[in-house]
Amino acid sequence: MFSAAVYILATLAANLTATWFVHFPVFGQVSVATFIFGITFTQRDRVHNTLGRRNVYVMIAVAALCNLAVTMAGAVEWRIIAASFIAIVLAETADTEIYQHYIADAWGMRVLKSNAVSIPLDSLLFNLIAFAGVYPDIEVASIIAGEIVFKGAVSAVTALRPVEYLRRRRAR
Repeated sequence: MFSAAVYILATLAANLTATWFVHFPVFGQVSVATFIFGITFTQRDRVHNTLGRRNVYVMIAVAALCNLAVTMAGAVEWRIIAASFIAIVLAETADTEIYQHYIADAWGMRVLKSNAVSIPLDSLLFNLIAFAGVYPDIEVASIIAGEIVFKGAVSAVTALRPVEYLRRRRAR
């Protein structure tokens, strides 16, 4: 349940910070939300691993509805929530089904394979829906590229299992 709570809270925090940008010399702008949302991909995998595929879909639905409630309270613009809702449902569904397909593989491989599809898909969907027509095309392309790189990095770091590694190492 902890991983599900982290997932839901990360989606909320990401939507609240979706229009806050940090500029990087190589990647251009990257939304603060990117660093937060990168956590969700691996948290989704953790929930899948412990609670199963069905509960992942329940968690995704709860996150989407919580984000809708935040928007109705006026905290986030509709275009951000529409983009988030569509991206969460489609990208996280892709992540779930790919993870399920490779369920017999080692943890790291399942995470890598599912995130290799869901991170670019999420970045494309969210940014095209949220920012196309709001920012120049070159800026949107820069945001998408930066998000893919940084979400992948954050996801990889959160996928590490240092506690389990140390426990296994001590057991030897």
